[in-house]
Amino acid sequence: MMKQRIAVSKFLVAKLFTLAAIVFSVSQGFAADVIPGEYLVKYKDNAVIAGASLRSIGSVRIADHNPKGQIFKVKIAQQNEAQALARVMTDPNVEYVVSNVKLYAVRAPLEIQTLKDQYAIKKVRAEEAWTRAGNRGSRSVTVAVIDTGIDYNHESLKPNMVAGFDFKENDADPMDKTGSANPGHGTHCAGIVGATGLVDGGVIGLSPEVSMMPLRFLGEDGSGDLNAGIKAIDYAIEKKVDIISASWGATIGRAQAQPLVDAVKRADDAGLIFIVAAANDGRNNDSTEVYPANSGFPNTISVAASGPNDEKPSWSNYGKRTVHVAAPGLNIMSSLPGNKYQNLSGTSMATPLVSGLVAFLKAQDKSLTGAQVRALLQLTGAKVQIETACNCRVDALSSVEMLLGNKMWITPAAGTLGVGETLKFEGTKGKAPFTFAVSNSSVGSIAADGTFTASAKGTTQVTVTDADGQTSTSLDIVVADKSATPPPGGGGACPIGDQQMCDILCQIQPTLPFCNQ
Repeated sequence: MMKQRIAVSKFLVAKLFTLAAIVFSVSQGFAADVIPGEYLVKYKDNAVIAGASLRSIGSVRIADHNPKGQIFKVKIAQQNEAQALARVMTDPNVEYVVSNVKLYAVRAPLEIQTLKDQYAIKKVRAEEAWTRAGNRGSRSVTVAVIDTGIDYNHESLKPNMVAGFDFKENDADPMDKTGSANPGHGTHCAGIVGATGLVDGGVIGLSPEVSMMPLRFLGEDGSGDLNAGIKAIDYAIEKKVDIISASWGATIGRAQAQPLVDAVKRADDAGLIFIVAAANDGRNNDSTEVYPANSGFPNTISVAASGPNDEKPSWSNYGKRTVHVAAPGLNIMSSLPGNKYQNLSGTSMATPLVSGLVAFLKAQDKSLTGAQVRALLQLTGAKVQIETACNCRVDALSSVEMLLGNKMWITPAAGTLGVGETLKFEGTKGKAPFTFAVSNSSVGSIAADGTFTASAKGTTQVTVTDADGQTSTSLDIVVADKSATPPPGGGGACPIGDQQMCDILCQIQPTLPFCNQ
């Protein structure tokens, strides 16, 4: 059983985790420390003014600057921490301040073995999908694997590797360095995305022809900070990758996670698809704040795990509103550093399988957006008893059949919204003009442009018909109380991790979002 790290810092406000491998169907908690005296300061516009303002505070030292995220990482001397934070947070050019945190990977005691059977590839009918498409992907599609790095010299991975970066050690060598807390998590994820299948005794990924970019921010000690994770996302955006695969996250309030949420939003704005693990705590993410999984942007696909019999492992998180699909994540054979292979389990493993599938689908149609491909996966998924937006497990053959068969599908395919909220539908790959209809008009109405407006609690489906008479009907569109869903942003617990310090800051500036808690 994995060792569990218990945070002891007085600043700890929430448990953080990396979604590293787990075995024996045991849910693993991943605790992490807030780094004492380190904060991420998000400024509004002028970096020069913000930097000068920070430097004018004697107890504050600027340790790093991320201009893409408009973030300074600062270190504040402990003896003047409260006073310095009060000055920082009351600066009109500062949008918010959060603690810098460590994320931890953990080690699982697993047996090294040669490749036997990759049931996941068979389960999702990958081989049939490759035959239907006439290809196994394309190296014109790039997946950024943000993790512990990748053994880019691995015999099953090397042909598909492109240059990346190491944000843990701030250099151009993102090698996956194993240690007591890291068996090679990033290398394992990469093999699930795109191992070539050309090595005798090796493994094959869901997209055996693909480009994979290793972006390392978690180290051999299993830790990496929030600031570095955000910089890795921004680097992927800068390099114009197609997909980010993120098998890590944090169980924290949205206010604390705001810099990370902002980074996912930047990826959404840039057209990147962000595929993320739902977590391994066995919890319902609809009532548990998990980030970046719960970011809620159109480009985001949050993934639960399934087993060989389409069962939900006890440790996999789930959620009708916030988790979008399930994929095989129990006992998944893949690559490890040093030309090794091993079974690992977790939503960490389910996530790169979906990343590989999306890369394969993008190889057939590069124009697919995150919202469109998420709907495609949901509408074509195999029905399973795992609570997600579609109650489904991805099926590669069904997805590529719909895509290559020039069939229209409705986007989005599923959703949960509050009374009074709206959701815009489209007929993807259909011919305009479109007409829309709802199955239950008592819960909402839909306009000619496809905008659904929720009016009462309940469930409905939306149907779209195109000019050629093709129709596509959504899965459940659920209307619930707004109060039943977490807020889209702001609010939450003390974002700097020390309630006494927040009480002081609230006396200085009572309008701060956490002061009414």
